[in-house]
Amino acid sequence: MSVLVSSGAVVPSAMADDVEDLIKQVDELSHEVTAKVEELKGVEDDIAAKSEELERLQSDAADARAQVQAARSARDELQGEVNRLAATRYRNVQADLVLSTLDSGSPQAAIDRAVYLDSLSRKQRAILDEHEVAARDAATKASGANVALAEAQYLRNDLDSKRSKLERERESLQSKIEEIEARVDSLSPEARSLWEGRLHPVDAGSLPPVGDGVVGAALAQVGKPYGWGTTGPSAFDCSGLMVWAYGQNGKAIPRTSQAQLAGGTPVSIGDLQPGDIVGYYPGVTHVGMYIGDGMVVHASDYGIPVQVVPLNSMPVQGAVRY
Repeated sequence: MSVLVSSGAVVPSAMADDVEDLIKQVDELSHEVTAKVEELKGVEDDIAAKSEELERLQSDAADARAQVQAARSARDELQGEVNRLAATRYRNVQADLVLSTLDSGSPQAAIDRAVYLDSLSRKQRAILDEHEVAARDAATKASGANVALAEAQYLRNDLDSKRSKLERERESLQSKIEEIEARVDSLSPEARSLWEGRLHPVDAGSLPPVGDGVVGAALAQVGKPYGWGTTGPSAFDCSGLMVWAYGQNGKAIPRTSQAQLAGGTPVSIGDLQPGDIVGYYPGVTHVGMYIGDGMVVHASDYGIPVQVVPLNSMPVQGAVRY
């Protein structure tokens, strides 16, 4: 007994069983790797966003330090005015005694302060008030600068930790990617046809014209190779194809499959329209674009070019519209 593969080649059934087992093993490993690739892309996006936040916090801290210096300079300048006033009014009273009187919290000190202030001119009183405001302003800005610096340092430590973890996971992931590529590259022509045709792709040339728009942009990539974590223009992974197609039409969408399905407006499968993004597999580790007539265009897996396949050729997890 023989079986017919999508290329038209005939493969003995015993060989076909072996090929199916191999394809199943590669498929399972590929799903694991694809899920990790999507996860790492999310971590990269998080690192990029937090790097921008770190730059902002560092800028805020620098601004706060500059404001602290300015406030302290203003306070010191007014301190000189207060000292001169004190020396003029009370020749034998040192400036630090004046300030300690002003800052004291006892009832008698409050009375003394009121009597002292009443004895000064309006201009002198205004200078003292300015001194108190400047001192408080300096203290507030110093506190804000310390908080900004602490936040920036915490974020830097968090980023360093995430980068280290990301690099370790990339090294582990790369060995698995190389294993998948080696196993797919070693497939016989008949087995390769089974691998490429396992989701029953259709000839994109037989589809009716779709014109411009996101669907047209995505369909124009049919036949281009799969690339782990790539967004075109010469190769694509699943979410990268969506990013490319929408980007060609002036719309930015999230980079990962999970974020893409979380970021749009949910739609039911029965209400799908061309251009909607469909999520597949538990955890939404894969996405494709609905093009109408029960078909999606997607970048499937290593060794498989961008294809058009039936909507239900993979386990659907939901759909969104942008």
